[in-house]
Amino acid sequence: MLDAAILILALIVLAAMFLPQLRDLPRWRAMVTPLASIIGSGFLVLGPILEVRYGSFAPLAMAALCGLGWLFGAAVRANIRAEDVPDTRAVKRIEEVAQLALAFAYVISVAYYLNLFGAFAVSLTPWNTAFAARAVTTTMLAIVAIAGFSGGFKRLEQMEYASVALKLAIIAGLILGLAVYFGKVAVAGDLVVDAPTLGPWDSLRLLFGLIVTVQGFETARYLGKSYDADTRVAAMKWAQMLATAIYMVYIALLAYIFTPNAHNLTETAIIDMMRVVAPILPAMLVAAALAAQFSAAVADTGGAGGLIAEFSRGKIPQKAAYPVLIGAGIVLTWTTDLFQIISYASRAFAGYYALQAVLAALQTEGTKRHAFWALAALGVAITLLGIPAEGD
Repeated sequence: MLDAAILILALIVLAAMFLPQLRDLPRWRAMVTPLASIIGSGFLVLGPILEVRYGSFAPLAMAALCGLGWLFGAAVRANIRAEDVPDTRAVKRIEEVAQLALAFAYVISVAYYLNLFGAFAVSLTPWNTAFAARAVTTTMLAIVAIAGFSGGFKRLEQMEYASVALKLAIIAGLILGLAVYFGKVAVAGDLVVDAPTLGPWDSLRLLFGLIVTVQGFETARYLGKSYDADTRVAAMKWAQMLATAIYMVYIALLAYIFTPNAHNLTETAIIDMMRVVAPILPAMLVAAALAAQFSAAVADTGGAGGLIAEFSRGKIPQKAAYPVLIGAGIVLTWTTDLFQIISYASRAFAGYYALQAVLAALQTEGTKRHAFWALAALGVAITLLGIPAEGD
């Protein structure tokens, strides 16, 4: 019965996403890109990490992550509003360095997305091993490189809206399943309240290493060819608020219905958890993972190539950058694990956000300027201090 309800709700949400009244709404269309990034891959790995490492304080940790995302988003929004102001030489130089930092962060995030793709692709098969997952990841990285080099990205990028629609539909079904299961556990008096497994300092550093899971809002800044500044600012705000609401409900339901088990903290731990909630959910989550990770990897590879071409002033053609970027992803795949890649990506994005905060400080007056300088310092701290979740 619950499986049927989950499937029906997912289909209703999926159908609603393709209604012309919603799909053709400019502000919603502008929201889709940042929303797709914010609640993409992070949604799948974040729940088990917070549940195991923070125990009953997992919702508080999630709120802190979303709060950090909102603060860094404020710097990016300030820079969107300042786009019509003539740039000084210092602002131009910092903007160039920020673009290079973002390109570097994208390279790591592509490895993150496709390593998660590989892990979920084999999770329900007899070949559920680290080697098989890395082999799948390497294959997908090669496909992305070939598509980019041959000019096939545009066709792949058309998948973005469909993948977002599928992801939101499956998330709606997941939350329904969790809500029903939470109710059963609560009525039985079996809710789980556990202490964190980390001390305060390591808990803070782990949060720093998870910033990438709420990253993605900055993509609104680079939609200037399609939307004006006011639309992009509003789209970023609404995307972050909707993502925060989804994340908070998800973590609040998840944190108190399972006994934390550090030995089961793997890339696909959410699959094993959801088997208990409803038999239909594991397959649905795998479908969401495959669609979301591939489209996100395509978007970030294209973004990184474009930024490198722009930074080099055309000396490095965008197509020529793709094989190099993907080569770096393959090296990361075979030399590190997913939790380390998440930490690396978080620190790379934090460096980019620190530069965005510096830009905002240079283009703002009064109290806001001091706040942005403080935010820049926080971004530097996150870049230096973030640590991985260290799955067992």
